[in-house]
Amino acid sequence: MNEKEYITIPKLAKLLGLSRIAVYKKVKNGEIKAIKIGRIYAIPKEYVSGILGRKVSEKARKEIDKAIQKTLREYGDTLKQLGDE
Repeated sequence: MNEKEYITIPKLAKLLGLSRIAVYKKVKNGEIKAIKIGRIYAIPKEYVSGILGRKVSEKARKEIDKAIQKTLREYGDTLKQLGDE
């Protein structure tokens, strides 16, 4: 494992302000992508920036755009009225 390419769960927990157990649970549930190397989990650093909200993946961006379009379609008139107040 190259230290420059991966971050450990304890380090990620500290960055996120969560407990190590909470991060382990997120890894086990698949909410955080990690690889298991021996007895430890390693999270790719490129993925960490997405977790921290610094970079939005193309897939996430498309889902956000779809949600915005749906909201505007369903509540557009109401939002316009609220904006006028």
